[in-house]
Amino acid sequence: MIIYNVTVNIEESIQKEWLTWMQETHIPEVMNTGMFISAKMTRVLVEEQMGGITYSTQYSCESKAKLDEYQVKFAPQLQQEYTKKYQGKFVAFRTLLEVISEF
Repeated sequence: MIIYNVTVNIEESIQKEWLTWMQETHIPEVMNTGMFISAKMTRVLVEEQMGGITYSTQYSCESKAKLDEYQVKFAPQLQQEYTKKYQGKFVAFRTLLEVISEF
């Protein structure tokens, strides 16, 4: 299993609006692509020197091939919508994690 992790630091002034949009619009749109098994959103409990509030959204995917398909077919448009809506108000980075074992 692959976990596609998106970590975002969002400006405090729009954090509540952004969080609602993520939960009601963006994450459901990502899940509706059919490329992911589940999603989990967490708040990072570390204060950043740059300010803002940091969240991590983890999308579980059955394989790297499925994630690659998502990256080609769906990610560009979804990321463009995201950036257009919140440009200059966030920083984001994405990481891929391979699940080795679950307990």
